Amino acid sequence: MYTHTIFGPIHSRRLGTSLGVNLMPNDGKICSFDCLYCEAGYNAQGHGTSGLPSRAQVARLLEQKLAAMHAAGQGLDVITFSGNGEPTLHPAFAGIIDDVISLRDRYFPQARVTVLSNSTMLAHEEVVNALRRIDNCCLKLDSAIDRTIALLDRPTNPNFTAEHVIERIAAVGPQVIVQTMITRGSHEGVEVDNSTDAEIAALIEAYRRIRPREIQLYSLDRPTPELSLQKVPRAELDAIAERITAATGIHVAVVG
Repeated sequence: MYTHTIFGPIHSRRLGTSLGVNLMPNDGKICSFDCLYCEAGYNAQGHGTSGLPSRAQVARLLEQKLAAMHAAGQGLDVITFSGNGEPTLHPAFAGIIDDVISLRDRYFPQARVTVLSNSTMLAHEEVVNALRRIDNCCLKLDSAIDRTIALLDRPTNPNFTAEHVIERIAAVGPQVIVQTMITRGSHEGVEVDNSTDAEIAALIEAYRRIRPREIQLYSLDRPTPELSLQKVPRAELDAIAERITAATGIHVAVVG
């Protein structure tokens, strides 16, 4: 659980030196997925009592941190929206993106603004337009099969489907980075595995439709709430990446 609105900087496997922005409560979790592998834990822990930070609060805290880092001569590769849930659920998300871009340009113009999103809010035009304004729009697609999405990502919307999310991700545009967590295990006696031949074949078809600028494959790096989940070995991830690139022509980065 992240206990601050602005946290870090930390070293990200995917992004380099990253300053985090948590738009969710500092003492609870709000998310439209309830992933078995979420490092922030399950949604059942509750929303907490602190509430969402306001747009003004996010801007003030971020400017304080960026000014201090700049004065100290520290480097910064990226400002990353992550934290205790899905950042695009914040009602002021689009305005916060504008504030962050402005502050980035003032203090660290070379740094990239990145959003890690689970792709559930892409039906909202203001969210999509905001995502188009940033440098790294990283959208989750862990499976292209409804049953696996329901088991692994556990969307809170019962009408969420692979077809719907693939269509929405494709509509964001060619600047999209698609991120896919590969793992396997079980939950409440039901096997969960998105590394099978059938799963990868379905993902390949989805990637072909989306045509992202990059695909990022990764596996577990931190403790997960579902203890049975397994980290997929790097050699296996590399083999999956080669298969995807051969089938799509899209660059695949293996993380970790």
